[in-house]
Amino acid sequence: MKKALFGKKIGMTQYIKEDGTVIPVTACEITPCVVVQKKTVERDGYSALKLGFFDQKESRLSKPILEDLKKKNISPKRHFAEVEIFDDSLEVGSEIKCTIFQENDKVEVTGISKGHGFAGVIKRYGFGGGRATHGSHFHKAPGSVGSATYPGEIWKGKKLPGRFGNKRVTVKNLKIVKILEDKNIVLISGAIPGRRDTLIKVTAVN
Repeated sequence: MKKALFGKKIGMTQYIKEDGTVIPVTACEITPCVVVQKKTVERDGYSALKLGFFDQKESRLSKPILEDLKKKNISPKRHFAEVEIFDDSLEVGSEIKCTIFQENDKVEVTGISKGHGFAGVIKRYGFGGGRATHGSHFHKAPGSVGSATYPGEIWKGKKLPGRFGNKRVTVKNLKIVKILEDKNIVLISGAIPGRRDTLIKVTAVN
């Protein structure tokens, strides 16, 4: 099973190796995740680990969730999410840290990309647009979108203006460059989706 943990994006920086090589990296805070529930095929129909991460005030949790955490002796958590069971020894209350990963591990990172609002085809897809000369009335429009008599409608998937960004994106073929265990920070090569403080899921693929 693939090891996976949750955290947030801090920002981009550089990591300089001993030989002087400079590697662009993204610093991510992979906070310790606590196992809140262990789901099984017999009881739930599928197997998974429900993880809670990032501490939260008690007053900001609903009473059912708060009472459930208290019964399990787990401190209030802000976010909850599920991952595959990658270690059968993990039980409710177990704490999982970023040390489950190792340097040079190949990972994929999933997050919500930056939102750019409603955008036209030039910003959204890189269309060239029309001539920028006097007399031309075609500059930044999408152009012809019709399809004659048949089928008499816009083809599904046509590139048109619309919401740009703010989608769930997974970036693959990344590598863990450095793990700062005392700060719960993992340096991942390259760029990952989202703005600062975006929630991310880091999954090992090897």
